[in-house]
Amino acid sequence: MLPLPLTTTPLRLSLALTALLAVAGCEQSEPFTQAEPGEALSGGAGSVRRSDHNAFAMPSANLSPQRRLDFSVGNSFFRSPWVIAPTTTTARDGLGPLFNSNACQNCHRNDGRGHPPEQDASSAVSMLVRLSIPATSAEQDQLKRIGVVPEPTYGSQLQDMAIPGVQSEAKVRLSYSTQTVAFADGTTVELRRPELQLSQLAYGALHPATQLSVRVAPPMIGLGLLEAISTADILANADPDDVNGDGISGRANQVWDRQLQRTVLGRFGWKAGQPTLNQQNADAFANDMGLTSALIPHDNCTSAQPDCLNAVNGGSPEVSPKILASVLFYTRNLAVPMRRDVNSPQVLAGKQLFHQAGCAQCHIPQFTTVSTTAEPEQANQVIRPYSDLLLHDMGAGLADQRSEFAATGQEWRTAPLWGLGLTQAVSGHTQLLHDGRARSVLEAILWHAGEAEAAKQQVLTFNAEQRSALLAFLNSL
Repeated sequence: MLPLPLTTTPLRLSLALTALLAVAGCEQSEPFTQAEPGEALSGGAGSVRRSDHNAFAMPSANLSPQRRLDFSVGNSFFRSPWVIAPTTTTARDGLGPLFNSNACQNCHRNDGRGHPPEQDASSAVSMLVRLSIPATSAEQDQLKRIGVVPEPTYGSQLQDMAIPGVQSEAKVRLSYSTQTVAFADGTTVELRRPELQLSQLAYGALHPATQLSVRVAPPMIGLGLLEAISTADILANADPDDVNGDGISGRANQVWDRQLQRTVLGRFGWKAGQPTLNQQNADAFANDMGLTSALIPHDNCTSAQPDCLNAVNGGSPEVSPKILASVLFYTRNLAVPMRRDVNSPQVLAGKQLFHQAGCAQCHIPQFTTVSTTAEPEQANQVIRPYSDLLLHDMGAGLADQRSEFAATGQEWRTAPLWGLGLTQAVSGHTQLLHDGRARSVLEAILWHAGEAEAAKQQVLTFNAEQRSALLAFLNSL
């Protein structure tokens, strides 16, 4: 979403900063009058100067020519469709039996953000539905390893596509109800609330206590840099008991690392349910495309699905260690675009308002990556993801009521904001939040509640000029 047009001159904006500070009620005495050194380089030395539909698809700027070739190899496996076995294309066969898409790129269009399906779509494609049931006391140990108890018939994720001879599990659609939120100046914004519609359930009814969570595919940029932030630096921002009394109680999710066979910090996924990018990729191969790997060697079939269990496969594993490593290199090295207009008076005014409202308490602007990283180009980089990678209670309105490891049904990981203003250019839409309900940046802000309620209430006091400044800042990221 583009910021609203303004006729305000830079001089007037500069003079208005004092008034902006007073209205927002912040005690910070010094306004932002210019960009900080290096502030435009959101992804450090790997940042790229790109703002078109390929802005999220570029290799890190500091990759050598040889390593750019490795990036291209991983890109080919990320973009190319996988096919049903058996076939002569043995490097990319084994799709299914059940799946949501036949290529990573279908969900992450141009390596960007997914969206809910249109009503006439044949499948949900870049939106999926996670399933689970409440755990019994006897299943608590199981929860330490998989985070949830799968629904007994359909597993942990609904797949709305299947290979011939296997039934797809369901048809997934959303309908919407609406509500209106008003700003202090009388301006109103309509918010839409998604309501999940499941039909054509192939294997019978869901368990009566099934918990469902709608998720759209997140952007792919900067993931290797997020992996390169030290655990200590992430945990330094956690305050689970709100000791400082600011109403913000970020918590770390603790999840199972399949490779290490122990519990570690979670940092990827909408609820920080994955510990590493490699495990995130392997999980996507398994659940989104029905492809096995050394990390996840079994198809997502349950005992209630004999056609799935007996279907042909593409070997064991279907995603070879070499291919998994190539995709890992690619996803680690997708560059973060540089920011635009960092010295614009309007953007600086919006940055001030962002901090005044308290948004930066969770959307922490800056980290420095560790010196010993998996990819040397990502070491010692000052990055600006605008996230703490921690879990926060976002209120009942955004709750899916589905826990995941330590995350409760009202908690979500703080989404990184880098690249936010390029969503339309890259993905062709501005549908935001975990289920795509927000049609704009402003709608996404107004869905914030829980620990973010105070920040939202501050934003609701902003007049039209202030709202435009805040959006200009967010769209510059």
